Amino acid sequence: MLPHANADAMNLHLLEISTAISSGAHAILIVDGAGWHQTGSLLRVPDNITLLHLPPYSPELNPVENVWAFLRGNTLSNRVFDSYDAIVDACCDAWNWLAQQPQRITTIGTQS
Repeated sequence: MLPHANADAMNLHLLEISTAISSGAHAILIVDGAGWHQTGSLLRVPDNITLLHLPPYSPELNPVENVWAFLRGNTLSNRVFDSYDAIVDACCDAWNWLAQQPQRITTIGTQS
């Protein structure tokens, strides 16, 4: 969990993905038009990753949008948080809860 979504955070994320890719393999990472997904001078994409940019204004092509909607609707909605740390904890708990249900993630990610 990182406190900001920016190029520095994306670089850390890309590095983490890069280390999980099997030797000799190559990953394609689908990204939307978020500013921190752009390949400007701040973004460092490892050699074993290629970014595939979705067309603008096409959330229906990005399956993770369904995951975020599911989490908002099932674990993170209608709550009041006492602090920033409480928000971070709730988000981590929700993500970890969902991550332990790969079949549910598959179902959510394949909905159209």
